[in-house]
Amino acid sequence: MRIVSELDIKTNKARHAYGTMRSVYTVCLLAVICLIGWQQGLSPPAMAQDAPASTKKSASRSSISKQDGNPPAEPQTTKKTETPSWLQRVIGNRAPTPKVPFVSNPTPFAETQPTVPLYQEIPSFLQASYGAPSFGPPYGTTHLLGDWGGIQPWLQKRGLYFALNVYEDIAGNVSGGKRQAYSAAGQVGSTLDVDWQKLLHASSWSNDFWLHMLVVNGHGTNLSRLYGDNSNQVQQIYGGRGNVVAHLVWSYFEKAWLQRKIDLAVGWIPPGAFFQNSPWVCNFMNVWLCGGESPTKFMTAGRGWPSGNIGTILRVMPTRQFYLMGGLFAVSPHAYNGGISGWSWGQDNLGKLATHFEAGWIPQFGPHHLIGHYKVGIMYDNSRYNDLYEDIHGAPWVLTGLPARKQSGQTSVWVLADQMLVRHGPGEMNGLIWGGYFGWGSGKTSQISHSFTTVLMDTGALWKRPLDSVGIAFLWSKFSRSAILSQEAAVAGNLPLPGGNYGLPYGIQGHEAIYEAYYGFHVMEGFTIKPDFQYVNHVGGTTVFKDAVVLSTAVNIAF
Repeated sequence: MRIVSELDIKTNKARHAYGTMRSVYTVCLLAVICLIGWQQGLSPPAMAQDAPASTKKSASRSSISKQDGNPPAEPQTTKKTETPSWLQRVIGNRAPTPKVPFVSNPTPFAETQPTVPLYQEIPSFLQASYGAPSFGPPYGTTHLLGDWGGIQPWLQKRGLYFALNVYEDIAGNVSGGKRQAYSAAGQVGSTLDVDWQKLLHASSWSNDFWLHMLVVNGHGTNLSRLYGDNSNQVQQIYGGRGNVVAHLVWSYFEKAWLQRKIDLAVGWIPPGAFFQNSPWVCNFMNVWLCGGESPTKFMTAGRGWPSGNIGTILRVMPTRQFYLMGGLFAVSPHAYNGGISGWSWGQDNLGKLATHFEAGWIPQFGPHHLIGHYKVGIMYDNSRYNDLYEDIHGAPWVLTGLPARKQSGQTSVWVLADQMLVRHGPGEMNGLIWGGYFGWGSGKTSQISHSFTTVLMDTGALWKRPLDSVGIAFLWSKFSRSAILSQEAAVAGNLPLPGGNYGLPYGIQGHEAIYEAYYGFHVMEGFTIKPDFQYVNHVGGTTVFKDAVVLSTAVNIAF
């Protein structure tokens, strides 16, 4: 087997020494914070209820009775939020907050993301637990700094909902791979959601009319690439956003009718944030799951977070248990949608279109409302793409040197499901949950053709840590026959190995598997720490390097 020659990487010993010291310091600091958080988190804090921040609505929603068949609510009381003394000196004492039934929906971000339960009403896009992820949904989200000294209520009264989030991840492969390496990567993100009815005090046309914007600042290096895996990323954040000051993820208008039975979004939208998505996928670090699943998200028309695209999405949800959703998007043939910053919407060659369609069923079983989410979808892109193996005459182009055959259209299908097995309390993610995913993509034009995932997740309710989260996952992907044939032909001809939409390989590819486990510590409102373990079998889909063991710790702060 022939291996592609590696880049001659010069090691700077001083930099590595500094990096090692910084890593040791950071790990020690995180360990101390974890211990503090564990001690303070033994009693759950008062949480914002999963409803719009309206006194009247909150009162009615917290009084849901067992006769309605809904999860029981706790009585209304008042509790002062426990805040560490060092933080009190910075932000002062908080006002008492009403204690209502908290919703334990552990997310990749630091807050307990509020949602609208389906037994109450049909949610909008950002309120839906099965819909687009956001670290700043405009419905009573918790923050580290509370209400910012009254600034947040003042803004929200005028229809302006602003959130700021910082995510930092330190990761390293302690064994295996091309070489041992570590990486520090992260982002600073901010959201702005505008309720036009509140802002303009307009008539009924402005009801359920919103503008949603999300901007991130990404930084760091790609650990997977450092240890020899160009087909996968073990870090959730780095990739696709570039080292730019402000990368635009989405900016779109949303308008709903008939109590949100019909919901329309138009603007700059990441397809993978709406289709083939559930809130649990980003509980895990690996990018094959987070931000849209493989192989769809690695296809040009299916790029997910943080790559947006010009498009529109229409969701029809006639009942609370069923929806149909379709989308139409322009297809960018460039490496980055909207340029590396995401703001260049007027890119050239945007003449092709992609359609997405998804049907979803959201049942609730038994007296404890064991909720499930079951989805099936398809994407079709009418662009023309190079065949990974055949030239214009059907021979391997890697040997003949002739142009690759053009394949008309690119298709991907997926099935995504999760089911709550045991409920711990109110909330659509508050319990023991199984999840699974299967995806297929056109193997003639996609380097990976099949992907499969199964996961098991729970909260820390059994050990009195209801806002913590824990999970294990198995991810597996198979490289397409066309990609393998092309690589075998290159080896036979003593030529460099060809790549594709998953990067250049170091050897002939077959399959790659990831075993992942994490534990998310909810330290305090707006602050979580998540240690993560990943075992990478067949690094980069080959047997060239030994299997890699990756350890990482992510810190999320929602201000």
